[in-house]
Amino acid sequence: MAAPRADCTADSAGGLTFDVCDHGAPEAAHLVLVHRTGGDEVRLPLTPVSHQRLRASLPMSVTLPEGRWDAYVQVAGEEPVRLAPGLNDLRSLVDRAPSGARGYVAVRIPYATKHGNLTVRSWLREPHAEAGDLLVADGELTVHGRLYGTGFTAEADAEIRRRAAGGPALRPELTVSGDDFTLRIGYDELGAGEWDLWLRPGGPEGPEVRLARLLDDVADKKPIFTYPVTRVPGAAGGELAAQPCYTLDNDLSVSVSLRAV
Repeated sequence: MAAPRADCTADSAGGLTFDVCDHGAPEAAHLVLVHRTGGDEVRLPLTPVSHQRLRASLPMSVTLPEGRWDAYVQVAGEEPVRLAPGLNDLRSLVDRAPSGARGYVAVRIPYATKHGNLTVRSWLREPHAEAGDLLVADGELTVHGRLYGTGFTAEADAEIRRRAAGGPALRPELTVSGDDFTLRIGYDELGAGEWDLWLRPGGPEGPEVRLARLLDDVADKKPIFTYPVTRVPGAAGGELAAQPCYTLDNDLSVSVSLRAV
């Protein structure tokens, strides 16, 4: 038998509703979200909303820790059954601009896995630095973005950290205007490796905020958002090939490889 399907609708506040076909039995049913690595569960009651349709709501007030949550439907007394994705209406997630008044940003994006199952990707960032437009020109990367959940102080700074252990963090040029910020990174300052971008909005004693792109309807940006490779002379000789990229968690990084001349 085909797996039951769930249609998902996102609201402007970041909540989700799931509509599934009525199981036709008198017993109660739940939509169950299971954290893929931690094993935690969130159970949402399914209630009738129309003929042969049941609905479960996941409001923003229900905490969903960061990670991937696999979706199941479970009728009382029976084993949970994996849900398949139906129609997704995620228009409200495009260019979403949360207030950040709660000190954090929560994002939930339903998507189809490579095996055709329904999973919800959740982020919970406290605070959050949203990466916007990226400009690659003249051997440097310019990143425009916005800070949520906290504010910049006079000691605000940014850091580029090599993901592999060792070496001090580099400090790119940071310009701030209200909650908006701009970073400028010269590729010739970087050595070979993977470099992760961070904000320090309160200076060295404040929070460390990873730059990421979360406020849209794309659950996995790594294979979709691609940027040009730039070649610049390396400080230690040879030629560097640098490229902005997103990680599997949609965090912003720069990948740099050394090419012999």
